[in-house]
Amino acid sequence: MSRFAAVDLGASSGRVMVWDGRTLTEAHRFPNGPVRTPGGLRWDLRGLYREVLHGLRRAGPVTSIGVDSWAVDYGLLDSSGSLLGDPVHYRDERTGGIAERVASEIGAETLYDVAGLQVLPFNTVYQLLADDLGRAATMLLVPDLIAYLLTGEIGAEVTNASTTGLLDVRTRSWATGLIERLGLPARIFPPLRRPGDPIGPLLPEAAAEIGRTCRVTAVASHDTASAVAAVPAPGPRFAYVSCGTWSLAGVELPAPVLTEAGRAANFTNEAGIDGTVRYLRNVMGLWLLQESLRAWPGAGFGGLLEAAGHERPFAALVDPDAPVFLPPGDMPSRIAAECRRTGQEPPSSPPALVRCVLESLALGHRRAIRQAVALSGHDVEAVHLVGGGSRNALLCRLTADACGLPVVAGPAEATALGNVLVQARAAGEVAGLAEMRALAAGVEPLRRYEPSGDASAWDEAEARITTVGAGAHR
Repeated sequence: MSRFAAVDLGASSGRVMVWDGRTLTEAHRFPNGPVRTPGGLRWDLRGLYREVLHGLRRAGPVTSIGVDSWAVDYGLLDSSGSLLGDPVHYRDERTGGIAERVASEIGAETLYDVAGLQVLPFNTVYQLLADDLGRAATMLLVPDLIAYLLTGEIGAEVTNASTTGLLDVRTRSWATGLIERLGLPARIFPPLRRPGDPIGPLLPEAAAEIGRTCRVTAVASHDTASAVAAVPAPGPRFAYVSCGTWSLAGVELPAPVLTEAGRAANFTNEAGIDGTVRYLRNVMGLWLLQESLRAWPGAGFGGLLEAAGHERPFAALVDPDAPVFLPPGDMPSRIAAECRRTGQEPPSSPPALVRCVLESLALGHRRAIRQAVALSGHDVEAVHLVGGGSRNALLCRLTADACGLPVVAGPAEATALGNVLVQARAAGEVAGLAEMRALAAGVEPLRRYEPSGDASAWDEAEARITTVGAGAHR
């Protein structure tokens, strides 16, 4: 098999990975995160691009390159194709109150019937309404923006476009009627492309930077779409949790679910590979731990996890999706304040706080998966937990206990794996989605966690967290 490179950009780190048909190898890994500027929180796009080029240089000769990233954020190009500024970070506070205004003016039901998207304050539609679009000729989501810098080609890959709130969930085309009603300029929405479509060869300057030329191929450019494409499930009866900075928990369906019950539960219908739908809900994820570790310089994460396993179960619980946890900052203090607000004793030590976060996150996984099954009628036999969180044995065990289902953990680099497998299929070296998932199952040893806890204890924990107001999903 040829060699394929995945540029996989996450909200806390980026990496360039290479697949040779058997092994997925890391060529380069680098940190990522928000930069606070006088104009608000931004992404350092130029710094990211430099790291991407460095990783591709280290990757060596490859047949093609694919780019995926987190969702919703974008850059704006002017009429000459120049970037108007670094992309605004989704945790910036500029969209405050806009979702409520749009729901009042357009109708929450109308928005959901068209786009099928969960309401999150940072959805692209709300960011665009908060932006100055006067000089903008084109909007490019982050992976499409990196592909543009590499090739000069403009386009929007459909799995990521489906997270904007401006894509018609039925036709997978831009929702021009909704765009017009919102007063957004139609000119900024680029042509759509699908996973596997060719984007183009590297620009001469990019090829010179990495020391060789190759082509760039569209992949499932929303990182969760790539991760779900690499879920190593032997059949359709599975739920998934793509767990990193965020946890995306749900099921894979052949068609969207646009019921009022789904809208009220804030479930989203996002485009997956081969016409599938990722019916899921966002859970705040390991962000709470990532920010807590920043407040504990020198703390060893492995030691904290081991100690957390011995802490008293359910001593304190929070809703990981509470809006107070969204911005960066002193997470331990906010968790303690939320515990006090809900009449609980705050965690007394870092291991106790880690236990609180992981049990709360497991309950978030449980709520999302159980609701996805109930709302879609899609029964599941196991939960596949992929991404960086699959390395966290305590989280996997707690998720199995909370859900009452086996958890299959791995692959940890599912997003990069889905990225390269789409490229391999586009090159004719992999036959289809079933073969992609079979290959994904053999990349690293998978770990299986059977439910071992007391199911009634988790029922009581969920009832308790809901009662104190810390667990009801906003």
